[in-house]
Amino acid sequence: MSFSMAVTSLEAYEEHQKLIHSIYSSRLKIQILLTLLTEHPSLSRLREITGSTSQALIPKIRSLEKQMLLQSKNYEYVLTPLGKIVADSVAGFVNLMAGIDRHHVFWTTHDLSGIPMEFLARVGELQDSEVELDTQVEVLHVYSHFLKIVREGTYIHGISSIMSPGVAENVALRIFEGVPVELVVNDDVAAMLCREPYFTQVAQIANFENFKVYVIKGELKIGVTVTDKQLSLGLYRNDNPIYDSSTDLSSYDPQAIAWGEGVFRYYRDRSTVLDLKTTFSRK
Repeated sequence: MSFSMAVTSLEAYEEHQKLIHSIYSSRLKIQILLTLLTEHPSLSRLREITGSTSQALIPKIRSLEKQMLLQSKNYEYVLTPLGKIVADSVAGFVNLMAGIDRHHVFWTTHDLSGIPMEFLARVGELQDSEVELDTQVEVLHVYSHFLKIVREGTYIHGISSIMSPGVAENVALRIFEGVPVELVVNDDVAAMLCREPYFTQVAQIANFENFKVYVIKGELKIGVTVTDKQLSLGLYRNDNPIYDSSTDLSSYDPQAIAWGEGVFRYYRDRSTVLDLKTTFSRK
């Protein structure tokens, strides 16, 4: 009886590195594959996109044809089924690395453990974002930007392991206005809300149907505010076990907003609904 062992990725790379490098070490092949994901270009169109000559492009095209990744139809190039899989994989890797590189300082100076792995693998979706920073001139820039997000959203979904009276007051105002608000907090924040000055603030909105609070047990090393218009992402710093309220990653991009919604649902689905009417009864 013989037993076969699963091949590891490292072993697969060692065996097939020539093929892998033939694509990932070629700027033109990557440009060709990424172009074919969205259109069926002619050779002249590929020259225009890549800025290369026909003499440089044709050998790369022939190589991709030999690998059965693309084919020519009516003087245009299209991906084969295998080519579509490879091109999708290349696009995913390119976007991932672009997302990391675009905000390299933010990612490398903050604790990423609060971002679920499935969403950390999709940070490429946050490419069209900006880092908001407090400065010596505008020391409360991030806080002011957060309040702007709260004021402009037609709904508010939040994840938080911190709280302040100012934040609670501004969120409460939107709830009074009828804006749907859902918050995921950890045990510490839930306990804090049951003490003054928060208890009185929350008691005033506890009966509002457009307000829900979910409590998750354990650490919560992430801050997310997502509305229909914007995403704001905050984290703990690597060198300090305190939430970094001076730095946020912010985006108006629909793809980034969808990413934030996914993170919010991830934590909400693992939380327990807090009975606001009972917890904040004035009796």
